[in-house]
Amino acid sequence: MNMNRIFSPYRMAFVGMALSVLTACGGGQSGVVGDNQFAVETLNSTVSHQTKQYPASIRGFQDIEIRPQVSGFIVKLCVDEGAFVRKGQALFQIDPTQYKAAYDQAKAAVESAKANLKTITETEANKKMLHEQQIISDFEYQTAQNNLLSAKATLAQAEANLTAAKQNLGFCTVTSPSDGVVGTFPYRIGALVSPSVAEPLTTVSQINDIYAYFSLTEKDLLELTRAGGTLEEQVGKMPAVKLQLSDGSMYEESGKIDAVSGVIEQTTGSVSMRAIFPNAKNILRSGGSANVVFPYVIENILLVPQSATVDIQDKKFVYVLQADSTVKYTEIKISNLNDGKNYIVLDGLKSGDKIAVEGVTRLSDGMKITPISQAQKEAKFQQALKDQREGNLATAFN
Repeated sequence: MNMNRIFSPYRMAFVGMALSVLTACGGGQSGVVGDNQFAVETLNSTVSHQTKQYPASIRGFQDIEIRPQVSGFIVKLCVDEGAFVRKGQALFQIDPTQYKAAYDQAKAAVESAKANLKTITETEANKKMLHEQQIISDFEYQTAQNNLLSAKATLAQAEANLTAAKQNLGFCTVTSPSDGVVGTFPYRIGALVSPSVAEPLTTVSQINDIYAYFSLTEKDLLELTRAGGTLEEQVGKMPAVKLQLSDGSMYEESGKIDAVSGVIEQTTGSVSMRAIFPNAKNILRSGGSANVVFPYVIENILLVPQSATVDIQDKKFVYVLQADSTVKYTEIKISNLNDGKNYIVLDGLKSGDKIAVEGVTRLSDGMKITPISQAQKEAKFQQALKDQREGNLATAFN
């Protein structure tokens, strides 16, 4: 009987258990591969790419209030709320009855004035001929000339009235002054509106490009101006900014800061800034909110992995490798800024220091270790797994 075959299940169970133990030791926070071996990392000065977020309000390139220029009842809504309209497209129809009547009346007055002018013009020509023949007096001829001037003035006035009546009739059809997206309608069919109404009929927002307005702190503004050159020059050198939408997603197009207010708000100590974003797909709408994401780079800093730190009473500690291969429990000061994986060290470490980057929960102050690199740790771990799979239990746990 083959003894290896009999004990094979037991052997496999043992190997599986050993594999589980080793896997637990090789992952997470333990960082141990073999006796007293811990991965360490040398700290070097580097740069950190960070971002700041500023709440922003979104406005269209133009937000035009649509107000009636004549009084009357709304008889037709030519578009729906939220529709995209072209310049000159009809939006509302105001009852034109009285304005059509005024137009017809003014038009008739023009025709009457023209007829009267024609008659008086012919009369003046006849009077002129008689005056030249000294048949009529100077006074009578002068009167004919005055009548002609008066008839011309009457025609001009009638034509002006016709122009005004025609314009008022045209105002009965309220049109869009530009391409854009229509807002809400506070007034519906049957509502009496006039040029003095409190609310506009609607708003047309031109949103091919969108403005995001946000505020920058005075401290940040000073940092910009101290960088050299005028504020306008520094604004021109600013990197592209991103926009985080209200649902947390990032807007796909990048924007550019194009304007800075010249006045610092006294109550908040901030300055208003504006970024412009392309909006060809009309995803952004005027009146919305978002966060402007402002990128910047911090140079000559030290980064430590968050997994390499120990938290005690709101303080951060790391284990620094000493010359005699012992580790020293060292407090560090960190920045509030981080990328979710690393901390920016403000104090407690210097370039060239070596720290334990894994297995820190197993360490203690003054403990002597065998330092290895991350690559060595991973290589030993993979070799141990291989030994287990191949049944080399004598070497799997070395």
